[in-house]
Amino acid sequence: MWAALAVAIVGPLAVAATSPLLEWRGPVYISAGFAGIIAMACLLLQPLLAGGALPGLALRQSRIVHRIVGAGLFLAIVWHVGALWITSPPDVVDALLFRSPTPFSAWGVIAMWAAFAAAALAALRKRIRLRPMTWRRLHASLAALCVGGSAVHAVLIDGTMGTVSKWMLCALSVAATIKLIVDLRIWSPRARRDA
Repeated sequence: MWAALAVAIVGPLAVAATSPLLEWRGPVYISAGFAGIIAMACLLLQPLLAGGALPGLALRQSRIVHRIVGAGLFLAIVWHVGALWITSPPDVVDALLFRSPTPFSAWGVIAMWAAFAAAALAALRKRIRLRPMTWRRLHASLAALCVGGSAVHAVLIDGTMGTVSKWMLCALSVAATIKLIVDLRIWSPRARRDA
């Protein structure tokens, strides 16, 4: 499983690193693209870590790494958007205000805010005093919106990641998220009684 995960993550990075589209881009723009790929890789890891699905990691260890990768995801998104802002502020403003002519921009912004909300919910978990199942459902819903929005965002972009590797990473991220939600029975009536 670790080997398959390495291929799923390193593949898109390797394809992007050898893309001829990089020849006409500056270093800040290139770093924005790679930050986006790293963010997608984090989105694949997150449900696997939350569900304790990675071999060799106990559930408690897996959840600790889940929090660390979540912080990495947050930083990757900030880097992605910040570097794009440096290269073209008007495009980022248009995207944030949902007036960009490119459909992928809106999906990226939706995914970004869902990721930030999920991170805030995790950071404030002890302070907001939600019931455990209520918190889990909110966090899972925001995470699912982030993964789905990010996948659509990435798929709609004709960029450096390559079609096959991009679809593979996005499909695996969505599948892992769905599997986690089903396995943990987050929306089942039984889960509601156990909360």
